[in-house]
Amino acid sequence: MQSSSLTPALPDRATLAADPHRPRYHFAAPANWLNDPNGLIEWKGRVHLFYQYNPNGPFHGTIHWGHASSDDLVHWRDHPVALAPTPGGADAEGCWSGCAVDDNGAPTFIYTGVNPQTVCLAMSDDGLESWRKHSGNPVIAAPPPEIAAHCGHDFRDPFVWREDGQWWMVIGTRREDVGGLVLLYRSPDLRKWEFVRVLLAGDEQASPYFYEGAMWECPNLLDFGDRRALIISVQDAQWRLQHAAYFTGAYHDHQFTPDAGAVLVYGDSFYAPQATRLADGRILLFGWMRETRPREASIAAGWSGCMSLPLIATMRNDGRLALEPAHELEKLRGAAWTISDLPLEPDTMLPLEIAGDALEIDVTFKADMLDDFGIAVRCSPDGAEQTRIVVKPERSELHVERSFADANPLVMPLEIEQALRLRIFVDASTLEIFTADGRCLATRFYPQRTDSTGVRLFTAGAPVDVRRLSAWTMTSIW
Repeated sequence: MQSSSLTPALPDRATLAADPHRPRYHFAAPANWLNDPNGLIEWKGRVHLFYQYNPNGPFHGTIHWGHASSDDLVHWRDHPVALAPTPGGADAEGCWSGCAVDDNGAPTFIYTGVNPQTVCLAMSDDGLESWRKHSGNPVIAAPPPEIAAHCGHDFRDPFVWREDGQWWMVIGTRREDVGGLVLLYRSPDLRKWEFVRVLLAGDEQASPYFYEGAMWECPNLLDFGDRRALIISVQDAQWRLQHAAYFTGAYHDHQFTPDAGAVLVYGDSFYAPQATRLADGRILLFGWMRETRPREASIAAGWSGCMSLPLIATMRNDGRLALEPAHELEKLRGAAWTISDLPLEPDTMLPLEIAGDALEIDVTFKADMLDDFGIAVRCSPDGAEQTRIVVKPERSELHVERSFADANPLVMPLEIEQALRLRIFVDASTLEIFTADGRCLATRFYPQRTDSTGVRLFTAGAPVDVRRLSAWTMTSIW
């Protein structure tokens, strides 16, 4: 068996605790670079989250696997780095994304080695604290020749599950100048793999549900009984990260027939999600919340990237995936405010007593919505700096407008019926918004003023009634 090279020591979290842009209740690495969640698994009552990590700085490079665990999905404990590149090995230039499974009692990673991009294994003998690499790595050295001829060396991010007495894998690749591909493999033992088929092929020029891009990364195939969901992360031909999205449909005889699809999380920050099924049956999912500030700002700060909130995925009757924050987050609630039955006149800007840079806000607006309205967070007293969450009933859309960001508004479609409920999570530089029907918008934002902590309700040219608004300060997960 190959052993991992010496793993670096983790930095002290306390050194960055005073950074005003550093989240308090979203998971972030102790310092340096973090990207994709990896190896998400529940093991003996603890959820283990691994993640792409660069110990050498807050930029992408020399990718290792960081490791943290939690017994409540909220408070986390750092562990030593799990995987490091092995000089001369199949992962000499980086241990890229993959997953974790229980192989008859043996925790096992299936991950991407680079370069070239291959599939590798590592196992733990001590409860996920240390890892030894399979001596036969890589277990898949390249995609099938007919795929390799047109994929531009892109072949990564295995996701593995057990079904019908065998191991099954989906992995992302592409067909150059056409679109993304998800390949399906099977194995009796995680070591010998047989290519089965192209599970799904995309077309960048003909995308019926969302922009499909040129490359599909980080596939997850999730089982919801009668239907399955194939989550992908979309990259364009210029290697720019676009969005996480999904298809849903029937899965019979290991063939997937999608009949619905959508963006999984709207906005400009959420990417590369990974999911796992918990012992209680829930499907838990994390995504990478990437930075949207200049690279130089992350270098100066000493860290880059955080995870989304812990999210629970369910399937709606209409075939759409729904996301909601895990209920365990309620443990973090501190001081509370509540407002009920509040009428707002046209052209109102109403400051609330609520204030803070780490908040949960749960607000329900009544029906008969005729003009723009919403709620603003991280507001400075003079309003010069704020982030506005704007409901646009005439468009059936929600917009996020950041006054201090040189960017177009972020947009998410809405279903507005008898009432509109929004759950809003503000955490330093992180904003996540959820609707009652399971849609989500996520972004990063970077207020520059220390007094930008206010919350305001606003209306445009028509009155709006606030049925109920509850808000809480949120405590740290550390």
